[in-house]
Amino acid sequence: MNAQPTALAANKQNRQDTQASQEIDLMALLGALIDRKYFIIALTAVFMAIGVVYAVFSTPIYQATAMIQVEESGGSVPGFDDMAGMFESTSAAVTEIELLKSRSVIGEAVDTLQLDIVAEPKLFPFIGSRAFRKFTPMNEGELAEPSFGASSYAWGGESINVFRFDVPRSAIGLGFTLVAQENNSIALLNGEGEQILAGKVGQELTNGKFNLTVRSLNARAGTEFTILRKDRLNTILDLQAAIGASEKGKDSGIINLSLQSAKPHYAEKVLDKVAAIYVRRNVERNSAEAQKSLEFLEVQLPEIKKQLEFAEQRFNDYQIQRQSINISLETQGVLEQVVKLETKLQELELKRLEMSRKFKKDHPSYQGLVEQISAVNEQKKELVGEVGNLPETQQELLRLKRDVEVSNQIYTLLLSKTQELDIVRAGTVGNVRVIDHAEVNTSKPVKPKKALIVVMATMLGGMLAVAIVLVQKAMHKGVEDPNEIEAIGLPVYASVPYSDYQDKLTGFSKALKNKTNKPKSILALDNPADLSVEALRSLRTSLHFAMMEAKNNLIAISGPSPGVGKSFISVNLAIVLAQSGKKVLIIDADMRKGYLQTQFGIKWDDGLSDYLSGRLDLAQVTKPTQVEGLNVITRGQIPPNPSELLMHSNFSKLVAEVSAAYDIVIVDTPPILAVTDPAIVSAHTGTTLLVTRFGENHIKEIELTRNRFEQNGTDVKGVVFNGVVKKASNAYGYYGYYNYEYKSNEKS
Repeated sequence: MNAQPTALAANKQNRQDTQASQEIDLMALLGALIDRKYFIIALTAVFMAIGVVYAVFSTPIYQATAMIQVEESGGSVPGFDDMAGMFESTSAAVTEIELLKSRSVIGEAVDTLQLDIVAEPKLFPFIGSRAFRKFTPMNEGELAEPSFGASSYAWGGESINVFRFDVPRSAIGLGFTLVAQENNSIALLNGEGEQILAGKVGQELTNGKFNLTVRSLNARAGTEFTILRKDRLNTILDLQAAIGASEKGKDSGIINLSLQSAKPHYAEKVLDKVAAIYVRRNVERNSAEAQKSLEFLEVQLPEIKKQLEFAEQRFNDYQIQRQSINISLETQGVLEQVVKLETKLQELELKRLEMSRKFKKDHPSYQGLVEQISAVNEQKKELVGEVGNLPETQQELLRLKRDVEVSNQIYTLLLSKTQELDIVRAGTVGNVRVIDHAEVNTSKPVKPKKALIVVMATMLGGMLAVAIVLVQKAMHKGVEDPNEIEAIGLPVYASVPYSDYQDKLTGFSKALKNKTNKPKSILALDNPADLSVEALRSLRTSLHFAMMEAKNNLIAISGPSPGVGKSFISVNLAIVLAQSGKKVLIIDADMRKGYLQTQFGIKWDDGLSDYLSGRLDLAQVTKPTQVEGLNVITRGQIPPNPSELLMHSNFSKLVAEVSAAYDIVIVDTPPILAVTDPAIVSAHTGTTLLVTRFGENHIKEIELTRNRFEQNGTDVKGVVFNGVVKKASNAYGYYGYYNYEYKSNEKS
């Protein structure tokens, strides 16, 4: 019955532990950022400075804007409402925008303004653009003086106008150099510096493949210009993408145009030209129907005139033949009605021909016109039936007179329509017009947004710095928590804080990460109240109990790698032990690179290697120090075979002698992962301690060090966690303890 509550309690405890672990990790990340705050601030400041420099020296971009109105088209000339239906054309703004940005319109602008020819002065890198823009000539043609002696660059006032530049197709898009020379001369060079053309400004220069005409040039001799011929289609497509066109509001018929460029005059010129071409083509499009109708009537007029002349000739000939027979009043009335119907019939036929060019035959408008023609024909047939009752002479005279009158009416109608269409074509203004011509506000460039650039650069620098810190923390696996060491089964006997005072004694420079040649002093003697020394006193107490079951009073001190502070711990621990009234000996067993002699201000000769080789005895290699009760054995001469010397029976003899003569013997050994010497030494000592460095040694490295000792039959007693730094990243959680300074106030 108690199993379920127990399981629930266990799950609850696991969730609490997981939550606590996550909180500690977040706090540790925050602490890592706080630890590297100066780096973050510095990198952010660098990016902010870069943003400021970029904002100051970047080329400003200006925007030209124009406005076009699209209207519903109607009859162009009052009084011609009967013809208005032939020319009505209503265009939606969206359609007009697509027409405006079509390749046809943009292409004409490119050809007219020669936008596919690019000729610009060469500017000095980085600062040249700003210098060129800032120069304001006081007189026409004035040029800025070159800076830094760079006379081949343009510094302000230089200009060029290229009228023609034709190149082979293979050279399209390639850059060429145009060099201004003395006496208004120029030279065109290719990318390899070879001269292609040379001559005077204003002349047409050619060599069969290249054609160049420069209308005007304002530059000192030696100034270089970059000139290239761009692909026409790509130029059109680029300009299409660059020109912005949008309707202002829904169905407003107002189109806003915009074009951005570093050259305000260029943006205005291009936008105005595109708008002008578009308006002209709109007028041509609206007058196209009138033009086509006019062309049709101009073709029909000569034919109708011939028919009229032929009808008049036949009528006159008949009258002469019949000796001027006149039409009776009855016949005259029928004639007038027939002429009217014939005229109307011809008008309807003309309309049918015009409508057949617009609509298909099944269109309702076309079918309605056909029905009207049929009705008029029926009326005409009735009148023709009445004419059959007249005498034969009157019938023939009526027929001939009818042909004359009908032809005359049709001819008069066509002449009138032709004049009307000509007036309509000439008076067509289109259904679009330019409201605002292109203009640029040169006092307010649209780009770059300098304040935004600086803010974005600063934010980018800050985020990059934070990312670097977090990545470094993620990649850096150096142990900073003693609990990690204890988790692998190694007790941490002491956490020794990092001592800034020790840096002063050794002349260590954090900035240069090296040591200067400064006379050595020992921290435990120079500053016995230092927190590091207090931690070693705590280690002294721990060792007292740890060595109770040891086979002898020798302590071997080693570490995973060089630079962890083994010698620092050995020397200061030895002094702390000696100050407690014990007789202590410290042996420098690092016969390769040992430097304990420098700590005590003595020479390295006559040391351990000399004893092990049998050249000297214990008394001769044992040297006193300034600390009462503390003696030292230096490394001695550097032997070619340190490991073999340690395996000699003389080392066992040494262990027996010093163990009997001293209360505690500390043996400073080299790093175990570098050489096997520590394993040999530890086999003779009762206690083995590892020294690891805060933030430097990986937990796997520590575990490998322990395994190396265990493989040689040595049990590592514990670890001294050296160089612990008080950081924000480890100031939280269970391992954030730190030694507190506790000493008397000398002023009291």
